[in-house]
Parts: sequence; structure tokens; C-alpha cells
Amino acid sequence: MKQQFICIILVFCSLLSTKGFAQADISMATDWYNRANYNPASIVKPGYIYLFSNVRKQWLGVDGSPTVFNVQASEYVHSYHSAFGISLVNDRIGASQALNPMLTYAYRIGNEQDWWISMGVSAGVFSRSTDGTLLEAVNDTDPAIYNKLENTIQPDANLGFEFQSSHFVLGVSSTHLFSIAKDSALFLNSNHRYGYVIYKNTDSELLNYNFGFQVVNRYNFTVIEGNASVRFKHPTGLSTGQREIFDLGITYRSTKQMTLLFGLNLTNNFRIGYAYDQSFSVDYSPNSTHEIMLEYRIPSKVSTFREDNYWYY
Repeated sequence: MKQQFICIILVFCSLLSTKGFAQADISMATDWYNRANYNPASIVKPGYIYLFSNVRKQWLGVDGSPTVFNVQASEYVHSYHSAFGISLVNDRIGASQALNPMLTYAYRIGNEQDWWISMGVSAGVFSRSTDGTLLEAVNDTDPAIYNKLENTIQPDANLGFEFQSSHFVLGVSSTHLFSIAKDSALFLNSNHRYGYVIYKNTDSELLNYNFGFQVVNRYNFTVIEGNASVRFKHPTGLSTGQREIFDLGITYRSTKQMTLLFGLNLTNNFRIGYAYDQSFSVDYSPNSTHEIMLEYRIPSKVSTFREDNYWYY
């Protein structure tokens, strides 16, 4: 098992230096709460069935501005040391729309109470359609104007690894593996590489807090991102422990963008979140960008974990 794991890591590292092209991955501010979009290994969440969804509306007030809808579901089966998930991303901008349905599998090894390492893979398809009839040209007779409906569909896959302990999360991943070394006109999305580290602390009875640092690279473009958040808790007694109430967070990217995040726990297992993006770049649209998140946990009957073991992030 150890030799096989090392071989997989070596194969993954070889992907990091491979050339990628074209379109960027979807950018969701609430990815700090759920990293499954770009690292399938992160769906290992023992103890419950996990449901997550977020909607992002960029450049509010601009006709045809980017709108992203994402929905995910996953469950960890303790007897198999495995997690199974499904996801769908719908990304629309102007006359173009992308659909990315994926199935995800992750396997976990390690000490259940102190640390673990998980490896995950997602497989599905990436489809992009362009409706030229929605384009408004100044000169309709211009031969360069595309006025037809075109659809491209290709296989898609992501690969990732993640380490978790009671206080740290470290992960690396690579997305859209089939687009490596292919012309962007054929696949319409590019291979991305992610690396991140998160420090988390849940020891206090009144609050949890974490700090995260992430690097995203595609071809010759690299974005560095930092995040900090605090989740406030309310002691409910010796039998039930602390109840999470709400959280506040802030993210800053090297692209001169800042995000403010707010989350509210309506119940122990149901949380809603909101994120607001502000850009400090003079070339960026001054229109605001908003994001809404829903997170729901259903205690799993196939898990041997109790709720007080939810120290993972």
C-alpha cells in the first residue's frame, strides 16, 4: 500500500509541470468551506451525508454577466474507508454555458482519531455550448460573427490528495486532466494545479478559528490567496456540548480582490452563507459580485463516528 501510494504521488507531481491552456476554473468565494470542486479527496467527511450548494452572481446589473450554480452530495462509508460523491456545475456567461457533472470517489487511510490521508478522483464530462443567436453585432453581415449553436463535450477528470489532523489540513490537486497538452479550442477549459494549507483550532468553548493559504496555477498564471475566519459557538450544557451560531471570514487574492464572508447556523446541521467580492483593480468591473451558500448535514447510519468527533474541516 505504501509503495502504491508513493507511485501515485510521483505521477501526480509529473502533472504539475505540464502545460495547460485557456479558460479558468469556476471561482467560488465559499470554496474555503468546501473544496470538492477542485480536490476530490476533500469529500471524506465521516459521520454524515453532506449536501452543499452555492450560487454566484458576478457583476450584478450587467446583462449576460457570469452566473455559476454548483450542487454537491457525498457520504463516507466507514466500513469501506471510502467516500462517494456526485456534483454538478452550471456556468453561464453571455451566450456561453458550461455543464460539468462529475462522480467522485475518495479513499482514506490513517489513524481515525488523530490524522488521515485521503486520495480522491472525480470523473465525468465537461460540456460547453455557445448560442451565436444571442450575440448582438454592430454589423450582422460581418463574416467573423458566429451566429449558430455549437456544443462541445469531452471527458473530464480531477485528482487530489489531502492530509488532515486535529489542527492542520494540507492538500494538492489537479483539475481537468484530459485538457493537459490540448488546444483550448478543443476542450475549452484548462488544467489547474492547487496547493493549500489550513490551520484550524476548535479547542475553545466559545469559538473556532482557522487560517488558510492557497496557490492556484494554470500555465503561466498564478493566484495566491489567503483566508481567515472565526466561527462563534454557544455552550448548551454538558450533555450536548457547544452549538455553532455564526461565522465571519475574509479572503484576499493576489489579483487585488477581497471577499467578506458570513455564515449562520439555523440548526446544528443546516447552515447558510453569504459572500461579497470587492475588487481593487482599475480594470475590473465596478459592479458588485454576490454569492449564496447552503450546507446541510444528515447523520449517517453507516458511520461509527459520533458528532463530537467532527474536528475535520
